[in-house]
Amino acid sequence: MLPAYISHPDCLKHEMGDKQHPESPDRIGAIKDMLLIKGLLDCMQTYEAPLATESQLAQAHSMLYIHTIAAMVPTEGYVRVDPDTSMNAYTYQAALRAAGAAVLATDLVVEGKAGCAFCNVRPPGHHAERAAAGGFCFFNNVAVGIRHALNVHGMERVALIDFDVHHGNGSEDIFYDDPRVLMCSIFEDQIYPFCGNRPRGPNMLNVALPARSGGAHFRAAVTEKWLPALAAFKPQIVFISAGFDGHREDEMGNLGLVEADYAWVTERIVDVAHQHAKGRIVSCLEGGYELSCLARSVAAHVKVLIGADS
Repeated sequence: MLPAYISHPDCLKHEMGDKQHPESPDRIGAIKDMLLIKGLLDCMQTYEAPLATESQLAQAHSMLYIHTIAAMVPTEGYVRVDPDTSMNAYTYQAALRAAGAAVLATDLVVEGKAGCAFCNVRPPGHHAERAAAGGFCFFNNVAVGIRHALNVHGMERVALIDFDVHHGNGSEDIFYDDPRVLMCSIFEDQIYPFCGNRPRGPNMLNVALPARSGGAHFRAAVTEKWLPALAAFKPQIVFISAGFDGHREDEMGNLGLVEADYAWVTERIVDVAHQHAKGRIVSCLEGGYELSCLARSVAAHVKVLIGADS
């Protein structure tokens, strides 16, 4: 039962009209190349992401919002969604693939066809709210996957772990009133999206770290805040919003993390999954914009995730 690697060429076609934009198509290739170099893809079964259906998207987003995004797709040029987020003619298709990857990953893991899955997809998703895009995100990929696990596969307790340097405000908006989901988020305080300090629901465990906290504070927060809550919750499957922009070489944040920190937190997540969730983990790419450290960090994450270091 090989772990699953899920991606799609359509994810390379979405771009936002600025060659210097940090959320670039090159992210996908940099990650894939590093996984190939490290021999990690040899340990995984590769799948192409399907298109998410409208009904699958509607588990996490309002139908009006889905139709609004579909209607905004330009035939040429770009349509701006917010100051940092634009659509081209291929964005909607790429966004459907990214959400579809999370659905396929959920099916594979829950049905026992893969022990875990990593989705190398873009656009990312955790800033997409139920009825609003933003922060480079259009559909909340991990949220679509989680609702698929809950509503289609009958899971009763799902954990969402988000270690992106930016708080997953979209995921919080979707899940804050759903007691079936425990969301654990660690992020840098006082940066986009400028929220998360006051959790919106009792199932939201948000930890805001000051700039330049470094790995020691990050690990302490996981150990002292996340792990006891996850042990009490006993998730049946774990989803990860895997953002790597907290790396010290990434200018999008200033937490000062390194590859070893991402490997360490993945080890803790794997421990939780093996204890309570039969090892079931779905990891979806979120942030991480400096290509070299992004690729190295993802490789460290995936190596632990698939057990290649054991």
